[in-house]
Amino acid sequence: MTWEEQPPQDTGRLVGATAEGEELAAEAALRPKDLAEFVGQPKVREQLDLVLRAARARGGTADHVLLSGAPGLGKTTLSMIIAAEMGAPIRITSGPAIQHAGDLAAILSSLAEGEVLFLDEIHRMSRPAEEMLYMAMEDFRVDVIVGKGPGATAIPLELPPFTLVGATTRAGLLPPPLRDRFGFTGHMEFYAPTELERVIHRSARLLDVTVSDGGAAEIAGRSRGTPRIANRLLRRVRDYAQVRGDGVVTEEAAARALTVFEVDDRGLDRLDRSVLEALLKLFGGGPVGLSTLAVAVGEERETVEEVAEPFLVREGLLARTPRGRVATPAAWAHLGLTPPPGTPVAGGAQEGLFES
Repeated sequence: MTWEEQPPQDTGRLVGATAEGEELAAEAALRPKDLAEFVGQPKVREQLDLVLRAARARGGTADHVLLSGAPGLGKTTLSMIIAAEMGAPIRITSGPAIQHAGDLAAILSSLAEGEVLFLDEIHRMSRPAEEMLYMAMEDFRVDVIVGKGPGATAIPLELPPFTLVGATTRAGLLPPPLRDRFGFTGHMEFYAPTELERVIHRSARLLDVTVSDGGAAEIAGRSRGTPRIANRLLRRVRDYAQVRGDGVVTEEAAARALTVFEVDDRGLDRLDRSVLEALLKLFGGGPVGLSTLAVAVGEERETVEEVAEPFLVREGLLARTPRGRVATPAAWAHLGLTPPPGTPVAGGAQEGLFES
C-alpha cells in the first residue's frame, strides 16, 4: 500500500474501531487528562511516566514518541496527556494531510519551543515529507529549497526543540530510519475485560449514567478489547435504558440493547456474522478464496479482508491458509452449527494463519 492509498474504513459500524465527525466530539468529553487517570496499558503508562518525569526534571523537551496499535486504543489520548504532563501546547495533524515537504515545513516552522506535534497515521505521510522529518527530529533543522533547477538553493531553517508524537496502526510500514529517530516506542495492546469495565464505569460517571457491575461486564465482553467501542456501546445501551427501562444500565438491559443493535455476546456484528455464515453454510467451512467469499456476502474484497477478518482471526473463528479461508471449530460452535464430516476444521486449520 502506498502512502496516498486509504485503507477501507469501518466507520458507521457500531463495533468499528475508527471514529469521525460528531463521535470525535463525544469522545473528547470522555478522554482522561493525565496518566494517573488513564486506564489500561500499564507497561506503556509506566515507561512513559518515567520518560516524562525525567524530561521535566531536566527542564527540557521529552524524547520523540511513537505509539503503535489498533485504532481506538488511546493513541490520540496519550498524545494529549503527554502535552498536558509537559505543560506544553499540542498541534494535531495526520500523515495523509501532509502531501508535500512544504506542508511539513510550514507546520514545523510555526511550532513554539517545547510544543508537542501529534502526527496521526504517520505511516501514510509522503516520502519527501518523511525525508524532511528525519533532519527535523534529529537536528531540529530543515532545509527549505528556494528556486528550481540548477539555481535552486537550500536555506537552512533552525527549529525550536519540540516533541513529535507519531501514531500508527501499521508500524511495519515505517522505514527504519524514521523508527530509529523515536526515543520511545510504545505498543498499545487490546484491553482485558476487567480494564474495559473500569473504562465503562468512569465514562458512565462522566455521562451521568448509572451502570451496574453486571451491565459494565456485559458491555465490556462485547467491546472487542477496545475502549472506543466500549464507550460507543455504553451510549447506545444508555439510550435503550432511558427509552425502554428505568435509565439504569443493568446486565439484562445491556444484553437486550445490544441484541437490538445486532452485537452478539462475542462482539460480532452483522458483517462479521455474514462472513461466517457464508463460509459455513455456502462453502462448508472452506477453504474458499477471499474474492469468492466477498462476492457471497456482497462486499468488496478489501472490506472483508481489512474490516471483518482481523477480528475473526483474532477471536479464533477464521483461519487464513494457503488454500483459502477456513472456519475453525469455534466458528461452528458460535453459530450453533455442526460441521459436516470431512471438513478441514480439525486438521490444522491454523496452519498458515497469516497467509493470503
